[in-house]
Amino acid sequence: MSYQDIFRESNEKAKERYALVMERIRQIGSEETVSEPYREFFRETAAFLCLTDDVLRQEETGALNRLSSDACERLNQKLYEAVLPSHYDASYANPAAAVRRLGETFGGLLCFLYAELRALIAYAFEGRKGGMTIFCELFVEIYNCFEQEEAPQKKEIEHILYWFFHDYSEVFSEDKVRDMVDPSYDFFTKIVMESDLFDLRYLYRYGEYIGDNEKKTAAFLNALSESEIQSMADTMTEGFRRGYACIGKELSKKKSVCLEYPIGFERVARAVVFNFQKLGLQTTIFRSPRTFEGRKRGCYGTSANRQYAFDHREDRCVYLDKAYVERHLETMKLAYETYKAQAALHAGPAVIEVFGEEAFAPVQTPEALRHDEKQNALFVYQRNCLGQITNAYIPGDERSFTIIAYPLPSIGPDYEAIFRETVRINALDSMRYRTMQQSMIDAMDTAEKVHVTGKGENRTDLWIRVHPLLHPACETAFENCVADVNIPVGEVFTTPVLEGTCGKLHVKRACLNGMRYRDLELDFTDGWITAYTCRNFPSEEENQRFLFEHLMQRHETLPMGEFAIGTNTTAYRMAKTYGIADKLPILIAEKTGPHFAVGDTCYSHAEDTKVCNPDGKEVVARDNAVSILRKEDGAKAYFHCHTDITIPYDELDAIVAVFADGSQTEIIRDGKFALAGTEELNGPLREG
Repeated sequence: MSYQDIFRESNEKAKERYALVMERIRQIGSEETVSEPYREFFRETAAFLCLTDDVLRQEETGALNRLSSDACERLNQKLYEAVLPSHYDASYANPAAAVRRLGETFGGLLCFLYAELRALIAYAFEGRKGGMTIFCELFVEIYNCFEQEEAPQKKEIEHILYWFFHDYSEVFSEDKVRDMVDPSYDFFTKIVMESDLFDLRYLYRYGEYIGDNEKKTAAFLNALSESEIQSMADTMTEGFRRGYACIGKELSKKKSVCLEYPIGFERVARAVVFNFQKLGLQTTIFRSPRTFEGRKRGCYGTSANRQYAFDHREDRCVYLDKAYVERHLETMKLAYETYKAQAALHAGPAVIEVFGEEAFAPVQTPEALRHDEKQNALFVYQRNCLGQITNAYIPGDERSFTIIAYPLPSIGPDYEAIFRETVRINALDSMRYRTMQQSMIDAMDTAEKVHVTGKGENRTDLWIRVHPLLHPACETAFENCVADVNIPVGEVFTTPVLEGTCGKLHVKRACLNGMRYRDLELDFTDGWITAYTCRNFPSEEENQRFLFEHLMQRHETLPMGEFAIGTNTTAYRMAKTYGIADKLPILIAEKTGPHFAVGDTCYSHAEDTKVCNPDGKEVVARDNAVSILRKEDGAKAYFHCHTDITIPYDELDAIVAVFADGSQTEIIRDGKFALAGTEELNGPLREG
């Protein structure tokens, strides 16, 4: 049967296939053909699948839209109760509980299956009967194995799971590409554009977990005036438009833009969609992938349980081998080839991020599935190749982006004040910062190195090698970054020369991609990380593993891809006033002090695109010794990660430009801006 017949068609054979598998699943609840301890697992899981079938039926008849608010909330809670913290300790979704209840042989595999079957929630709400069919058939196939007098061999279950993901890779790949670049897939767009946004029942139409953050955000935004909402949308779409102007590309040649936003922000999202329509762009929206790690992408809600996501972050180890990776890469190429016309006209992402949740301090679960060393290497290889495939069809030098952030109600009782202050910060006057930042660039441009030191308990002592200028009259090493693709204003940044970039980076506290880090230390030699540690866990082994997975993104080492000085002291003051420094997203935190990115440069995949500062000088520090390898082998040039680590002003001693003749110019001294022309930035630093 073809892809269309299997996955999202409505022909009679496909309907019959789904009806047959659901009929079989409904029988499981009363059968005793499987022995304990497995019988209860299959009964509970079958009941969950029947619940998703009920949702699908209500979606097909329109009954979901007629549910009362209380009924919507009850259904949402029932769909997600197995992963909620209050139920998680005993849930089959918890690797520790699954192994305890099912045994070591099958506990991990059946926990994996339980987590994967939760995809049916999304499929049911979207009406994707084909997707529900293949997962339900997988469940029944494994159930049949346990109906024998003796439990099956572990290898048999591993084999079934492996070939499911191998064989259906084409299905999952095509959906991923289509949802990103094809505006005709409009499930989410219809929610944004057609719902009564003042009737909060619309939140439950996504099929995502809906908690207090989503409900309170939507209610708060509903209380804002049309002009306030429009101003927020204008800030975002104008940043996107300016991003294209900065790279000298014609936005008018593009036809679509991908909108990424948190559930609850639909009033802003609707205004953004209208703004993009005026720019000639249709909007695509996709569901946040079920990848269990990294920052959320697409349309998403706050997590029902971040420990659940953390426990399942390496579930792919069940099927991750060389053959699967090559198959997946092949199907991704095929998917992009299918949608190459739409991909060529895709302008890039416009992203709304949120902040305000408590920084997540995960607990290591020994029973959780884990990659081995070979799989770590395969995962890095796969991600690298996927980046190259995407760039081949949506070239980095022909696309741009914009990203902006707002707080969540969970940030605390000052939520509304923090929200309004964030709106003000996102709209700060770029011209004022541009002038002050240019003074800093002029002072550092011809330096040989920049020396950054911490104070007090901060042990930072870093030397940053500056890209040499052959023609200082028309070249610059630092980009004067105001509020276009990266909102809010402002920073100056450069790509360091790796050779000669050495020393220690230390921060007492950091929140990076939602993860909390305590006493994070990185040692650099010639621009590469040579040692790293933190104090998140009691043992150094646990800390090393945590950093390897999350900060290092499973790379043995990473280069310093960026050195920058954040100038948004107003954002820093907001963080100090409300005590939210540890809750700021990287997007804002990076503007509140010097920061250093590990991984790729800021110009990743667009190094050959000419970039000029407002003074007309070309930014020539776009490459380093790694990215330049793209001219020989693209697989060696990129790491597909870029994580900014910021030293707050109150942990900073000095930033000093050091010249070849030994002379020095102070940019910052004792955490204050010391350079003539930048004094205004110190005002917020002295407040309070």
